[in-house]
Amino acid sequence: MTKLMSRQDLQNLRSVCQRALSLETKKILVCGGTGCVAGGSLDIYDKLKDMLQARGIHVSVELAHEPHEESVGIKKSGCHGFCEMGPLVRVEPQGWLYTKVKLDDCEEIVEKTIVGGECVERLAYRQNGKIYRKQEDIPFYAKQHRVVLEHCGHINATSVYDYLAVGGYQALEKALFDMNQDQILDEVSESNLRGRGGGGFPAGRKWKSCARQKETPRYIVCNGDEGDPGAFMDRSAMEGDPHRLIEGMIIAGIAIGSSEGYIYVRAEYPLAVDRLRMAIAQAEEIGLLGDNILGTEFSFHMHINRGAGAFVCGEGSALTASIEGKRGMPRVKPPRTVEHGLFDKPTNLNNVETYANVPMIIENGAAGTNPSARRTVPAQRPLR
Repeated sequence: MTKLMSRQDLQNLRSVCQRALSLETKKILVCGGTGCVAGGSLDIYDKLKDMLQARGIHVSVELAHEPHEESVGIKKSGCHGFCEMGPLVRVEPQGWLYTKVKLDDCEEIVEKTIVGGECVERLAYRQNGKIYRKQEDIPFYAKQHRVVLEHCGHINATSVYDYLAVGGYQALEKALFDMNQDQILDEVSESNLRGRGGGGFPAGRKWKSCARQKETPRYIVCNGDEGDPGAFMDRSAMEGDPHRLIEGMIIAGIAIGSSEGYIYVRAEYPLAVDRLRMAIAQAEEIGLLGDNILGTEFSFHMHINRGAGAFVCGEGSALTASIEGKRGMPRVKPPRTVEHGLFDKPTNLNNVETYANVPMIIENGAAGTNPSARRTVPAQRPLR
């Protein structure tokens, strides 16, 4: 399609995507996270799609530019989080969640659920003799309030159009057309967003420190190395909602005056790398990345670097050295990364979860995001 050249173009495309999503009478969300993929979920996805098409049912694999009346959407979603029960398949609008799905179950899902509108209870989750048909009723999910991962498991993780349909890039639109750099920096500061990599340093303070550096160019760097054993939050965000991370990094670029962004991802996350590459290509194709975004004077380009598995490269100065092609070794500080970072230039470095929080903060405002934004909030991870 042609590139979006204005704010109105973006709003028009979002409206088309929202209409297309509303016309999907049923949605089959096959978990496309690493855990379920390892259990064969992509084979399940292919078989369900083939069976629906064989029955003459119009299947929406990706939201169309010309919406089709009454289609069944089948999507590769992000991680649902319940990996031990995978492969997982969610059916909307009922919200039914099927666990430990096998290829042999596909026919029953199509016949009984998609055609007949009934729940396949043998695939529903059971605990202490009780059957939980709806995902939201399962004790594992019931007390969760997802923030960064709100879209994971609910949209097509491989489509920019699904992201647009649920309000994606509205925060970028607001940052580009309704705010200046100082307003963005103040909003992030007042939200009390802390570094989600564990250090808990105030993100707004770091952004402001980088923005006031006189030297240019400045760089945006995302730490997606996530080397801690058993930690998969960043992987889930990159795999399941890559456009949210990209949107947050672009907004950070506007805020500090940067036109280049780098995502450093550990090579052990091949699916995350693939999803990010796909998302970047999609954003470039429609004009949300590249030169003169949405007809403005702002340009932003993104690059992906893969780490070779060195745990030490999760440290900021070692990470930037690795991007430069040098040995990943931490250096003595000061100077800090905001002063001398990537290519010895001012660099704003945050982790995946930090950047992924930014669109919500900009779209809703600091007060709307965090009612207690003006008091000190401890750095802690939200329920997922």
